[in-house]
Amino acid sequence: MWSRALVGVAIWLGACDHAEPPARPTTTSTPEAAPRHERRLSRPRPRDGAAEAAAPGPSASGSDAQASAPDAGAGAAPDAAAAAPLAAPALLGDDGKPLAQTEGDPSESSPWFQTQMRALFRAIQADDPALAESFFFPLVAYEQVKDVKEPKRDWEKRLMAHYRRDIHDYHKRLGKDASLARFEGIELAKDRKKWMKPHTEGNKIGYFRVTRSRLRYTTSEGKPASLEVTSFISWRGEWYLVHLNGFD
Repeated sequence: MWSRALVGVAIWLGACDHAEPPARPTTTSTPEAAPRHERRLSRPRPRDGAAEAAAPGPSASGSDAQASAPDAGAGAAPDAAAAAPLAAPALLGDDGKPLAQTEGDPSESSPWFQTQMRALFRAIQADDPALAESFFFPLVAYEQVKDVKEPKRDWEKRLMAHYRRDIHDYHKRLGKDASLARFEGIELAKDRKKWMKPHTEGNKIGYFRVTRSRLRYTTSEGKPASLEVTSFISWRGEWYLVHLNGFD
């Protein structure tokens, strides 16, 4: 009997040893948990390499710097300047009326003149007079200069018509490889420059004139050559073409 009682006590004690232990307190109730949670919020993990971008390091230089800032750098300004069109000299005032002639002495180093000489050579190469028509003596100026009955008709039917004819003739002179010719410059005949006084050669007002200048170029075979530019005349301190090949 006593042995059965002892076995029952032993079984009861074993059951107590395997009972479910009390639940542990959650992390929110642990004093140390809150500070750790706050530290995680105050220093969030960077995304998409933000840490590398923010970290100090060597500054960009050379091609890397230019790639990161395509609109900056020393090379940007010349390219922009080259692409920008050169404005033609003003012919009309703010009131829309033609500006009067001046006695300004034109210079062969003028950006306008140099740009238009290149345009003239391109017109000859391409057999396209329109490429340099802005360089031709303006009608608004010719109407003030020429003392004839119909200056506009004379400008259109004689001067401009001959200019277009001469462009075609000079294109043929360049030969079949005209596009391979290279412009070298203009040799202005300064010894022939003179001021044409009013009332000479049927003119109402005066202007500078220079005749028999030479347009220098290199042929497609690399040989030096030239074309005559018969007459430039001035308007408000700039040279303009009026006769390309001859005084017709």
